[in-house]
Amino acid sequence: MKTYNSGYIFSITLVATLGGLLFGYDTAVISGAIGSIKEFFGLTEFALGVTVSSALFGCIIGGLISGWCSSRLGRKNSLFVAAVLFFVAAWGTAYPDFLFFEQGKGTMGVLLAFNFFRILGGIGVGLASAVCPMYIGEIAPAEIRGRLVSFNQFAIIFGMLVVYFVNWGIANGQTDEWIHAIGWRYMFLSLAIPAALFALLLFFVPETPRYLSLIKQDDKAFIVLEKINGKERAAKIMEEIKGTITGAVKSKITSYGLRVLVIGILICVFQQFIGINVALYYAPEIFKEMAGDGSTDTAMMQTVIMGLVNVIFTVVAILTVDKWGRKPLLIVGSIGMAVGMFALSGFAYAEFLGTSTLVFMIVYTASFMMSWGPICWVLVAEIFPNKIRGQAVAIAVAAQWMANFIISSTFPSLLSFNGALPYAIYGSMAIISALFVWKMVPETKGKSLEEIEKFWKKS
Repeated sequence: MKTYNSGYIFSITLVATLGGLLFGYDTAVISGAIGSIKEFFGLTEFALGVTVSSALFGCIIGGLISGWCSSRLGRKNSLFVAAVLFFVAAWGTAYPDFLFFEQGKGTMGVLLAFNFFRILGGIGVGLASAVCPMYIGEIAPAEIRGRLVSFNQFAIIFGMLVVYFVNWGIANGQTDEWIHAIGWRYMFLSLAIPAALFALLLFFVPETPRYLSLIKQDDKAFIVLEKINGKERAAKIMEEIKGTITGAVKSKITSYGLRVLVIGILICVFQQFIGINVALYYAPEIFKEMAGDGSTDTAMMQTVIMGLVNVIFTVVAILTVDKWGRKPLLIVGSIGMAVGMFALSGFAYAEFLGTSTLVFMIVYTASFMMSWGPICWVLVAEIFPNKIRGQAVAIAVAAQWMANFIISSTFPSLLSFNGALPYAIYGSMAIISALFVWKMVPETKGKSLEEIEKFWKKS
């Protein structure tokens, strides 16, 4: 029997997931502009890899400071900071030459300014990636927590899909010269609209009850719990929260041993080592190479198709995560990703590029979207105990962005060295990730955050 206020909880979740949408939008907006950035700034392959990945330095910083922000400013205010950073970064990356430089010239100074604003936006992404699932996980009833946190991944992928359409719409029918001169600026600037909307809507959602209890505002925490769960159930949850919050401020990150922290970090690292952001960042360039005709328009369209598939299979995860559990989805997804990547490696080795390559790229991304995409964030939001959640999530997410940087920045060089090598590496990582989940990751389906915490105490 349903014991929660679905309208209220889903409206709060919808606002929070705008942070995920901005995460996805900012992450993927670069995909449509890679060729233009390379042309505008005259970059080598190595310099292009560093420039494309520069936002990841900010993501690492944002992940690292998310623990401090979420603990000191609160979950809600941390999201507001992220929204402001997204807005500023949108304008700065679109017009890095607007203040001190000659407009329209890709000088070293303009390139540094561009990367500065990319890093600034990356800090917003790092904050949002840590705090959005944490926020949703702390307000969600246990029986639908997996589904609600998975909505954050849906928002990430939807944000990517939206920006694929935006980028395609900007580039469609335009010459490469126009895109290289002006179009790429419009792509980055478009981020300002959802960023402003997110900042505005955050004024209408509450702080999480677990954070409110952490800062000794139990009355406010109970009010939020009551709106979500009803008075009787709210009282029971409040009692459980208070039982785990005692001494929270002074708790060390190792209070529950190293096992939970190591598992959380490895979940985040494996999500990146399986190579997903290569597909997301470089999709148009990969498809352009596969198409054989070098058509930007064709590559953009294929990217949109991939984005639609991503959304569909993220919905599969949302519908099944609280029924089948976290572990089965992760293992099945890892196997699917391994099949996709090994096939891509084989095609690249044989220099056989075409529609079949697109099919296996879709197999790979679809497998990720129904498993590691959303489930990683579900587990990060729920496995860490209340006392250390802010700190632990910060460490895990920072490790994730470091792994992301390693993978995405090395891809162009690996690809130029051997076209089959990177895909073979990512396929191998997918196999290892399946074994890791099977052996080390506990099942958390249907358990309250406090029940999960008791598991770590026992172990």
